[in-house]
Amino acid sequence: MLNHCFLCRNEDLKEMLESNKESLKLEAMKRIVGLIAKGKNASELFPAVVKNVASKNIEDPNQLIRASALRVLSSIRVPIIVPIMMLAIKEASTDLSPYVRKTAAHAIQKLYSLDPDQKEHLIEVIEKLLKDKSTLVAGSVVMAFEEVCPDRIDLIHKNYRKLCNLLVDVEEWGQVVIIHMLTRYARTQFVSPWREDAVFDENGEKTFYDSEEERRVDQSKPYIMDPDHRLLLRNTKPLLQSRNTAVVMAVSQLYWHLAPKHELSIITKSLVRLFRSHREVQYIVLQNIATMSIQRKGMFEPFMKSFYVRSTDATHIKTLKLEILTNLANEANISTILRELQTYVKSQDKAFAAATIQAIGRCATNISEVTDTCLNGLVLLLSNRDETVVAESVVVIKKLLQTQPSQHSDIIKHMAKLFDNITVPMARASILWLMGEYCEHVPKIAPDVLRKMAKTFTSEEDIVKLQTVNLAAKLYLSNSKQTKLLTQYVLNLGKYDQNYDIRDRTRFIRQLIVPNEKSGVLSRYARRILMAPKPAPVLQSAFKDRDRFQLGTLSHTLNSQANGYLELSDWPAVAPDQSVRIVEVVEPDVLANLRVVLTCFCVHVESESESESEENSDDSNKSSSSQSENSSRESDSEKKKKTLKNKKLQQQKPDILNITYLPPQIIQKALLLIIMTKLFSIHIVLSFSNQFVANCRCSLLCLCVFLACQFDAVSWHVRVSLQASFPVFVPETSHELLHRMTGKGLSAQYRFTRQPCIYGNSMVSLQLTLSNSSDQALENIHISEKSSTGQNIHRFNAIERLEPQASVTVSMGVDFNDSTQAANFQLCTKEDEFSVSIQPAVGELLLPITMTEADFTKEQGKLVGMNESSATITMTPENVSSQSVNRKVVSVANLGVIPSSQENIHRFAGKTVSSGCLVLVSVALKDPDAGITINTEKTVMGSMLLRQVKTALTNSGP
Repeated sequence: MLNHCFLCRNEDLKEMLESNKESLKLEAMKRIVGLIAKGKNASELFPAVVKNVASKNIEDPNQLIRASALRVLSSIRVPIIVPIMMLAIKEASTDLSPYVRKTAAHAIQKLYSLDPDQKEHLIEVIEKLLKDKSTLVAGSVVMAFEEVCPDRIDLIHKNYRKLCNLLVDVEEWGQVVIIHMLTRYARTQFVSPWREDAVFDENGEKTFYDSEEERRVDQSKPYIMDPDHRLLLRNTKPLLQSRNTAVVMAVSQLYWHLAPKHELSIITKSLVRLFRSHREVQYIVLQNIATMSIQRKGMFEPFMKSFYVRSTDATHIKTLKLEILTNLANEANISTILRELQTYVKSQDKAFAAATIQAIGRCATNISEVTDTCLNGLVLLLSNRDETVVAESVVVIKKLLQTQPSQHSDIIKHMAKLFDNITVPMARASILWLMGEYCEHVPKIAPDVLRKMAKTFTSEEDIVKLQTVNLAAKLYLSNSKQTKLLTQYVLNLGKYDQNYDIRDRTRFIRQLIVPNEKSGVLSRYARRILMAPKPAPVLQSAFKDRDRFQLGTLSHTLNSQANGYLELSDWPAVAPDQSVRIVEVVEPDVLANLRVVLTCFCVHVESESESESEENSDDSNKSSSSQSENSSRESDSEKKKKTLKNKKLQQQKPDILNITYLPPQIIQKALLLIIMTKLFSIHIVLSFSNQFVANCRCSLLCLCVFLACQFDAVSWHVRVSLQASFPVFVPETSHELLHRMTGKGLSAQYRFTRQPCIYGNSMVSLQLTLSNSSDQALENIHISEKSSTGQNIHRFNAIERLEPQASVTVSMGVDFNDSTQAANFQLCTKEDEFSVSIQPAVGELLLPITMTEADFTKEQGKLVGMNESSATITMTPENVSSQSVNRKVVSVANLGVIPSSQENIHRFAGKTVSSGCLVLVSVALKDPDAGITINTEKTVMGSMLLRQVKTALTNSGP
């Protein structure tokens, strides 16, 4: 019956394949592929079908049928048809349809898995397909390259730049494959951008104020990034905005393994954005972030709140977020993280609560300032009702006490008192280990604990019994008078235990600590063996060693090398030859057509103008036929000069029309503009002389190309230019930086100048006034180089000597990164160092700009929703006037005043110093109330600025 069904199916498929309808053929081949995928042997079930596919449909005029036929043929896992498959793949690789060539690339992998001996022939096909310029083929052929010959890097050299340029237009899963392949390629062809002994210099420019000696030092080992290296980074950067999470992850790992360290912050926001995806995606992304955060804490520290655990998160997601928070912990944020961890301990998820306690232990180990605080908190958890929390606390406390056992004997005593209430075997074993290891610190409590354990020895778990035997042996060596009988009793119980590990341990301990005739020399060293000091355990992240695997791979996820994993090679010490990637540029057909059209257009204009000039000359000859021969000779000589001049112009035509490269979209628009303006330009140009025509041809061409480029660049959208203006108001108020009592006579004050900083476009300009109120001169006043935390600070030049009762004013710049976080640094003299900090107001992080009222309204319409903060206040009568409102607002923030056509609406504009984000402020007066609206992408800055503006407008003071 089964064979009868197969035969019927065979006949039906044969009729469908021989049908003239393309839809039936496609449906038949889909069914064949489905049946083969289910394990049916095509050579036995469909001999006629295979013959039909190989002979007829592979040459069908329809590209879909040709591709489907090749797909069917490559799905047949029968070695006898390998030659037929090889011929079909070679023929399909030269097909005019890119879809068929893509299918041929897919078939290469199938044929290689069926017969690896065909590798050399398949490499020839791969080399041919790698030169394909279709974005449809690129991803598939690179996947075939990775499967068949991933070590043949020489095949990529000539196609490297093409793949980089096509990357944005390739389909998403092809982008992932290409990016991973290019990552491996780049690690073999470029030198490391992470070299610490060289200067990172991408453009090779010199600083204007550098001395010759400094230049010589810098030029000794300069690092100049390879243009092809930069091409890869530049072309993959836009893909961080991809909707496909795999593409974003692939670009992130590429930057992690290839980019200079100061450019890694580019990938941070894109990775944090992926948290909004599904749990499976979150799990992979968080694993990679956990690995990154160990080496580069500063990347993710600004986004620390994004890693806070939510109640809806799964346990494995919570654990990974907890791991990242622990990696990000430092002296500055440890208090915030510990408060968060205290909440997590109360979670109903027992596994997550236990992981939180381990995280607290890691924080206590890594940051010595909070070790005692964490220990006290863990001791309080010993009174928790949950056994899991108590048990995990005991285990962590045991590890922490190994670092300072003598200082925490009270904690050991407290744990001994709670021993009877703890039932988790691991926790009980940890307490017994502590009692035995530090029995000298608790000489009265340890024997009593051993007495209790001797009563319940037979009912304990194996791990508890082993630690009980160890405790008995250590007490026997340190306090044999009280514990000799107890030790013998415990050893007798262990001697007859059911577990052979416990029996072996008991025999070994007896021979070691109880000397007898059979005891050897080893018993003399029993105390040194059992009571030897143990090294404190190192609590480290589980992701510490995962950086040996490439990020985003299965091996990294599993933390073990998976089958088919290709390791990243080390950076070469010397860069290989760059010329292997140079490809001769062949002029595209479209560009050649453009040259032909432009040449014809210019020749047509010139010929018509020359014909008109000839007609004019004929008329003049008829009218001047009575002239003398001498004049005709002169005219002949003039004609010769003109012909020579025209020849020179014709020789110059190729130089005028010399175009090396234009993008296709620019060419199309330029052609359209030329055709549209051709008739109009002819009528205008013919009214001028030939010389004018020759001079205007190039200008007309350049104008058309320029307009096409402009249309393509701006896409009919006009962007408002942010032009900086002078500050409207500069406060004279100074803030104290260092008091003279604290500074031992040195006092310092600072103020914000509200001027663009000369040291950097992203820095805020400050003015420091240093005064010496002591009776002795201060020397070498400077800012320590190791003092700044997070912010980039441009330090003032060191002041060699400051006389008593003298003052000096210096300038400096600080990049606050659009944050009101204080810049902490150390102000130093020759003998002392003083820790100081500069706390900026949000209004000082802005620069004023100018724009029209229409541009203000347009940009304000773009910054709505979450980018808008507004409030309504009741203003005092003295603040209702326009001058008062302007004075109040510009005193709070460094903003520019925008002219307004409405008397009751006041507008102000500025941009953030660091990132250049637009900040728009509008105050609408509605007696007696006023509406304040602030629009900016920096929502935190917007809310803070709104609060300050409200305070300024509601106060009645100046």
